[in-house]
Amino acid sequence: MRVGLFVTCLVDLYRPNVGFSAVELIERAGFEVAVPTGQTCCGQPAYNSGDREDARRIARQVIGLFEGFDHVVVPSGSCAGMLKLHYPRLFEHDPPWRERAEAFAARVHELTAFLIDVAGMDSVETSRAGSCTYHDSCSSQRELGVREQPRKLLASVQGLELREMADTEVCCGFGGTFCVKYPEISERMVADKVAAVEASGAETLLAGDLGCLLNIAGRLKREGSSVRAYHVAEVLAGRTDVPGIGDGEDA
Repeated sequence: MRVGLFVTCLVDLYRPNVGFSAVELIERAGFEVAVPTGQTCCGQPAYNSGDREDARRIARQVIGLFEGFDHVVVPSGSCAGMLKLHYPRLFEHDPPWRERAEAFAARVHELTAFLIDVAGMDSVETSRAGSCTYHDSCSSQRELGVREQPRKLLASVQGLELREMADTEVCCGFGGTFCVKYPEISERMVADKVAAVEASGAETLLAGDLGCLLNIAGRLKREGSSVRAYHVAEVLAGRTDVPGIGDGEDA
């Protein structure tokens, strides 16, 4: 079966290693992976800002690019939520496109949910010594119901100890345009999140959304923390021989 990888803007621009890790994991699960070169943003910034026309234009392009795949996998709960839940709503008054959007949405999966729920993968063959804590992004948890899937896979990483932080389900303050519109509130939220990360005693912070990771990792770095940040896909694929997110030039 063929899988189309929706890379996401942040992965493409800031952390290509996440995309390579996702491809490796999907291929290990026995699927053929392709990355359509015409893909761009999922349209969420426009959608969240009330620009429905541009959001629909982007959605039409994305749907058209991925219609030939059996599954569409996204290494981001935020973008996956946009594709899976909000695309059909964009076309609620356009029956032909609504039908296409609903058919497309039914094939969209967040990465760890795809590996566990669709591919039937229950473990990975890799190792990483040390401890980690996991941040649940708002979109992954509340829109898609993704929580146990990444933890189940992480439990199979040899030598890795998961230390749950307090209030792991609480927003980090990024929220796309939220951090721009409400910087003071956002700053307080990420400060609280960093305090919870530090209190866990974990050496590494993991998450499934690069936006959250960039936000939290930036605050960790500004506070001089020794905690390193990685996307969960990087650890699961054993591709952590690169600087942590925010530590330097991403690979």
